[in-house]
Amino acid sequence: MRSTAIDRRTFLALAAAAGLAPRSGFAAGAEEATEEALFLTARKNIRAFEVVVIDEAGRERLVIPLEARGHSFAIDRSGRRAVAFARQPGRFAVAFDVDGAAPPQPFTAEPDRHFFGHGTFADADRLLIATENDYGGERGVAGVYDVAAGMRRIGEFSTGGLDPHEVVLMPDGRTLCIANGGVLTHPDYGKLELNLDTMVPSIAYVDIATGDLLETAELPRELHKLAFHHLAVDAFGAVWFGGQYHGPKADRPPVVGRHRRGHAIEMFTGPQAVLRGLSNYIGSVAVDASGTVVATSSPVGGTVAYWDAETGRSLGVTELRDGCGVAPGVRDDFRLTNGHGEIVEAGPAAGPAAGPDQIRPPSDNIAWDNHLRRVARTS
Repeated sequence: MRSTAIDRRTFLALAAAAGLAPRSGFAAGAEEATEEALFLTARKNIRAFEVVVIDEAGRERLVIPLEARGHSFAIDRSGRRAVAFARQPGRFAVAFDVDGAAPPQPFTAEPDRHFFGHGTFADADRLLIATENDYGGERGVAGVYDVAAGMRRIGEFSTGGLDPHEVVLMPDGRTLCIANGGVLTHPDYGKLELNLDTMVPSIAYVDIATGDLLETAELPRELHKLAFHHLAVDAFGAVWFGGQYHGPKADRPPVVGRHRRGHAIEMFTGPQAVLRGLSNYIGSVAVDASGTVVATSSPVGGTVAYWDAETGRSLGVTELRDGCGVAPGVRDDFRLTNGHGEIVEAGPAAGPAAGPDQIRPPSDNIAWDNHLRRVARTS
């Protein structure tokens, strides 16, 4: 087991930021607040980076300062505790109470690791699993953190590929599914891709208890430049994923797919207009509250496309410039955010003529980051 020592300067900078009193709009003792819909996201606010908890009306309930740009979140089963991760190749993370009941708790990746921006709670919330880059060893790993011990790193296991990005807990509660993008990177070169000719993206299933690789699924060789990054599990137990294509810009490969364990990967294109609108790039994947409709966002194409989870049929699109954040909405739809400060509610049920329902208008000061997560509350 390697030392869990962290870079002191990085830790002090983050601790100083997180030590600022978070701005909280939660009323002490308000029982009804535990049942409302809440959303987590990161943003750039003028020149500052922040994590924000937003209610269903778009009001800010909690704001936590960050050292640098944030990305996505792990949320525990109660919906009261979460972890915000730095964007790749960042090394910081912050654990916090969604209600703002306690000070944020910063922690960092080990000196020879960096986060890929995603993680999940596991083992009845006793563990935090974070996707990380072992850039010296040129391999993807999942860092394992002891929640009760203050997010102390207690081990790691291989993800079975390079560039592990989103990780989700499968419905059995014992298996992790990891999107290995297949791209070799090193923090000395930022996000520069170092192995495009040999990259091998994969969907990997890992046993939480042992760290054993249970199953992997790969695409045909002609699609080996389609990096898997984002995942969501539908109501039928299948994993939906969105890819980011690193081949010629003129190509129009499918970038949305589904995998069922024991089967080959299925890819979906929809009508040509939908495929063009996705512009070879999926930035986020989510399922609605029923788990039967999948949303895939493309900030590059300014398009959010919807899919029938059972059949893979295209259900239409919402056009939203630089739209990336997507989460189950308050009703049978989705909540969407973009890089221009907008928050809207939209989905296939309303029909293309209705357009999105605006929750917050555009802002010159606010840029919502890539991901939006809905908090599932339990009483």
